[in-house]
Amino acid sequence: MKFDETPRPTTNPILDCQLLQNRRHFFGSAAKGIGVAALSSLLGRDALAAPVKTSRSGGTLDSLHFPAKAKRIIYLFQSGAPSQQDLFDHKPLLQKHFGEDMRDHFEMTQRITGMTAGQSSFPLAGTKYEFRKHGQSGMEISELLPHISGIADDICMIRSMRTEAINHDPAVTFFQTGHQLAGRPSMGAWLSYGLGSANEDLPTFISMVSRGTGRPNCQPLYDRLWGSGFLPTQHAGVKFMGVGDPVLYLNNPDGFDAGARRRMLDDLARMNQRSLEEFGDPEIDTRIQQYEMAYRMQTSVPELTDFSDEPQHILDMYGPDVQNRGSYAYNCLLARRMAERDVRFIQLYHMGWDQHFTLPKQLPGQCRDTDQPSAALIKDLKQRGLLEDTLVVWGGEFGRTSYCQGTLSRDNYGRDHHPRCFSLWMAGGGVRPGLTYGSTDEFCYNVTENPVHVHDLHATILHQLGIDHEKLTYFFQGRHFRLTDVHGHVVRDVLA
Repeated sequence: MKFDETPRPTTNPILDCQLLQNRRHFFGSAAKGIGVAALSSLLGRDALAAPVKTSRSGGTLDSLHFPAKAKRIIYLFQSGAPSQQDLFDHKPLLQKHFGEDMRDHFEMTQRITGMTAGQSSFPLAGTKYEFRKHGQSGMEISELLPHISGIADDICMIRSMRTEAINHDPAVTFFQTGHQLAGRPSMGAWLSYGLGSANEDLPTFISMVSRGTGRPNCQPLYDRLWGSGFLPTQHAGVKFMGVGDPVLYLNNPDGFDAGARRRMLDDLARMNQRSLEEFGDPEIDTRIQQYEMAYRMQTSVPELTDFSDEPQHILDMYGPDVQNRGSYAYNCLLARRMAERDVRFIQLYHMGWDQHFTLPKQLPGQCRDTDQPSAALIKDLKQRGLLEDTLVVWGGEFGRTSYCQGTLSRDNYGRDHHPRCFSLWMAGGGVRPGLTYGSTDEFCYNVTENPVHVHDLHATILHQLGIDHEKLTYFFQGRHFRLTDVHGHVVRDVLA
């Protein structure tokens, strides 16, 4: 085979990059000159998004809209939908009419899923678990949750939550982003965008996922649930892994020391800065910042995840699984350590709450996973003085039906999805402790007093952080977006 030996001209890769401009690059670079004037006259002044201004913390808000009661959020999201009738909303009438068809008592006017739409009957299923009143507040909680029962006077129980989606993925997406369709920023991303970071060495928004014992084959959780949507990607949540390295690609390769890493990052930053000046793409700035954050996390993350400085009585308080990486108990203790270090938004997802057929077999194990660590987190934050400015939220994406899915017996029953009424609790961060808010009818079919929509919950969470939910917006595709869309009211009755 004969090769072409004709001399070729020497090329300049930087010049080649500059010559390969696409339309986005052209208009981006032209925005500093006459191009922006021409575009403004053609498209109108409001068609171009205003440049994003950031405060010293990296957030866009120059100041809070009113005094904040909370500095950070710990969201304990129970994926799969816990059964409110078996945990928080006692309905003796369901037991009294056990096995009777729900339609004999009232007209079923709400949506039902395709999983039970074909049933010939809808037999009422009362819980087999005892409820008792706890604390000075007299809050009724199931025997399945003895540890959460012990903090009844520290939590605010909302029994009148309602949502719109009836299937898991859109319902979980709705709770995380305020919209049922994927693509919107998650709540943590909105807070990162608005408030910025309170710790330069750790991400503003961290997510963790644990798998429960209640149902082994549970619904998947996608990274987009803690994503930034159309916000700059620097606001996306960083996932801490349950196995292997806590954060992917954080450690240096073998034979590559910290000094070499620093020199490489300095050279890379200069190259990225040149690209940023050339093309004006904000994602290049995100890339620069995230490389620097990763470098700082090489020191901060090992210290954060090292439990050797935790006293034994604290480890015992979180339960026997606390040393098992990736467990719910481990993640709860890690969340407290993150709160101490001023991580702004800490999101725990615990999978396995979807008990369709064998609830009495599956639910107790799921409660054992979460009961003691959840209560321990509240106690631990309280004794350290952190509960006052940390808002903890515990709840799933919707509720469960009062009728049985599948075959009903005294010892076995299951429950389908029910979006129109369910329970959720909060603690700390300026909410009223020991309060039971809202109520449902005697068959737990609908809200009868003080309904709280998902948008209302989001508005209330932002309010506790000092943010008016109507004023934290982002201009995208010709309109201003916000977490609560065009809805939401602050639930002032639950605020201290």
